[in-house]
Amino acid sequence: MRVAIYTLGCKVNQYETQAMEQELLGRGHTLVEFEEQADAYIINTCSVTAVSDKKSRQMIRRAKKSNPAAVVAACGCYVQTHPTEATGLEEPDLLGGTGDRMAFLDALERAAAERQRLVLLDDALRRRTFEVLPAGGQAGRTRAMLKVEDGCTNFCSYCIIPYARGPVRSLPLEVALEQTRQLRQEGYREIVVTGIEISSWGRDLPGKPELIDLLEAISREAGQLRLRLGSLEPRTITEDFCRRAARLENLCPHFHLSLQSGCDETLQRMNRKYDTARYLESVQLLWQYFENPAITTDLITGFPGETEEEFQRTLSFIGLCGFAQMHIFPYSIRPGTKAADMPQVPGPVKEQRAARAAELAGQMHEAYLQECVGETFPVLFEQTRESLWIGHAPNYMEVGVGAEEDLHNQVRQVTVTGVKDGILTGELN
Repeated sequence: MRVAIYTLGCKVNQYETQAMEQELLGRGHTLVEFEEQADAYIINTCSVTAVSDKKSRQMIRRAKKSNPAAVVAACGCYVQTHPTEATGLEEPDLLGGTGDRMAFLDALERAAAERQRLVLLDDALRRRTFEVLPAGGQAGRTRAMLKVEDGCTNFCSYCIIPYARGPVRSLPLEVALEQTRQLRQEGYREIVVTGIEISSWGRDLPGKPELIDLLEAISREAGQLRLRLGSLEPRTITEDFCRRAARLENLCPHFHLSLQSGCDETLQRMNRKYDTARYLESVQLLWQYFENPAITTDLITGFPGETEEEFQRTLSFIGLCGFAQMHIFPYSIRPGTKAADMPQVPGPVKEQRAARAAELAGQMHEAYLQECVGETFPVLFEQTRESLWIGHAPNYMEVGVGAEEDLHNQVRQVTVTGVKDGILTGELN
């Protein structure tokens, strides 16, 4: 079959799509672009916001319009959290949630052969085992994702993901090392350690190892491969974590610490498990143990009940942290969560606050880039854009250089000479 896949949402969804791509190729199928005519379309859905739900439905309908005779299959968080709604859609021939991906592909082949509608859904909250999928992907042999954890039990008041993904399940250490060896042999240059909540890795394993234990082991196995971390819960950053992490020569000094709000009262309504004092402690520890680390974050503006005074406190706090980069989102109502029933901030106010936060974030990003001028970084090059080779420094800042030679998947030393259009520019050494 000719199979096309469209992926919405987070890096975990991207990882699971790459695993399905590898499996489909191994079964003798052909992968095509989603815009092309295909015999089967897979939509790996997202449900982090109501907008994500809408986009998931739109892509399902788009696939059916592209080829009414094709098998349309939907999986992922939207299907898991909205089974009744998803089952009521006319377009999909196959529905699967966030469970067994290999069984989902078995069902895809069966649906194509027998032309029958199939529904595969389970109770995400009852899952207790980690589904081991092949790491890596099909594109470019540059950066590979290694999923080490699934599930979340934080139950933030705005988030539906614990209901979509179930409890914490960890990839066993020996399997993580085996997959790291495989990725190194396949020619990747960087491994991104990802999961729904990687700070919880090991909580369900014998002896309850911690994330830093996993990182030390993977770092040794990775050799020259760079090691990059996905999003971290701020409380993960302790003095012991920083002291041990700073010894890992291949660990990228880029730390994404999810903030969401810089006001303690708002954090309490969000049911976050830290306050601003603890968050700032994490930031200061990273600055103490790493040289000019890139600390990035997420921020929600206009969360239910947020007053102008609370938002002003958030602005002051993010300025204190000096983030290298920020992802800023106006609060979006997620039906089925506690926050959806709280008093809402008017839409225009949410958008205006997002714009104000984005202005400050842009200033901090520019300041961080300027601090990089004159420095020399090993840059992993990935693609060309507007006559420049573009790659990422260890701090995850984009770097562009002019070069006629093919730099794809090469790590080259670059001296940064300037900043242009939000990226670093430089010269090869």
